Amino acid sequence: MAGEEFFSNTMKDLREKKLEWTLKSLETASGARGTVEGKKVIIFCSNNYLGLSNHPALKKAAIEAVKKYGAGSGSVRGIAGTMDLHLKLEKEIAKFKGTEAATYYQTGFAVNAGMIPAMMLEGDLIISDELNHGSIIDGMRLSKAERMVFGHKDMEKLKALLEESDKKNYGKKLVVTDGVFSMDGDIAPLDKIERTAHEHNAMVYVDDAHGDGVLGAKGKGIVHHFHLQNKIEFEMGTFSKAFGVMGGYVCGKKEICDFAYNKSRTWLLSGSSPPATVAACIASLKLLEKNESFVKKLWKNTAYFKQKLKALGFDTGQSETPITPIMLGESATAVQFSQNLFREGVFALPILFPMVARDKARIRTMVSAAHSKEDLDEALGKFEKIGKELKVLA
Repeated sequence: MAGEEFFSNTMKDLREKKLEWTLKSLETASGARGTVEGKKVIIFCSNNYLGLSNHPALKKAAIEAVKKYGAGSGSVRGIAGTMDLHLKLEKEIAKFKGTEAATYYQTGFAVNAGMIPAMMLEGDLIISDELNHGSIIDGMRLSKAERMVFGHKDMEKLKALLEESDKKNYGKKLVVTDGVFSMDGDIAPLDKIERTAHEHNAMVYVDDAHGDGVLGAKGKGIVHHFHLQNKIEFEMGTFSKAFGVMGGYVCGKKEICDFAYNKSRTWLLSGSSPPATVAACIASLKLLEKNESFVKKLWKNTAYFKQKLKALGFDTGQSETPITPIMLGESATAVQFSQNLFREGVFALPILFPMVARDKARIRTMVSAAHSKEDLDEALGKFEKIGKELKVLA
């Protein structure tokens, strides 16, 4: 059948080009070290930046929630699936972020795929950084608004597009950017984006998935990092990375969050998150409010790891965050590097085309607050060994 041929031909092409994504199964809790497919490894490809996924406070909260509320919510949020836990979490998010309100979604992807098309309609305009996350791109595609794209962090191009937009009769205008770009680990110039956008009567939407728990005081994110509280209309984030749990949110003015309740299909038409997940999210926020040591340890580890990689001679690109790419160029080299690392007990995956440009393949490493200096030093030794094996290092 023609349909079956499409799938078999697509997978054949991916395999021939060595671009097929294959899964490795984690057999222990997510942490600095774990067991992957029976092999003990140091983990450098998890988004669990603060090491909270297995924290006792989060596990305790999840267990207590199951005992009280059960395993599931039983419905979508708009009907019978809103528990008092969901409302409590939304209040905690708003408190943590310093906004009027927040709306919690099942995932961060669901926020972008549901919020952007709900608010940006025909006759509106969305302007996006060219390296924005796929969930933002999909949200834009679902919208009937006109779309423009500016070069990565190119403020002159953004300004030119906004000046061009001033000559047309758009309804609403929205500038969308990642806060931290997930492939390169660089930070959006949000202060310049905010200023430029508002000079041209455009709103700003920032996806802070990789900035949550990482940037700003107590890990409150990129808006706090740039001291832009109450100046960014839409702050989107996720619990699935530094907070160690699952789920997404959008926060800002109360009317924006009420709008999401009423108009965002991914929120309205999906079953609500289970009690254990919601309770663990609440626990993670409370933990960071009380204790800054997790964020401080993350940045201490990040600085040490980056400095050592550079001293060995690795190219770490434009990274400014715990996302530290080791630039290798060719896809085949990156794949082989990852395989050799796993052989040596280090779990770090290759990032290849089409996730990055064809000549920008890399090993993307993510440091965690859970890593000890011994973990980092052991891994660095393996990176050096394989770098020399593959003649990446002299």
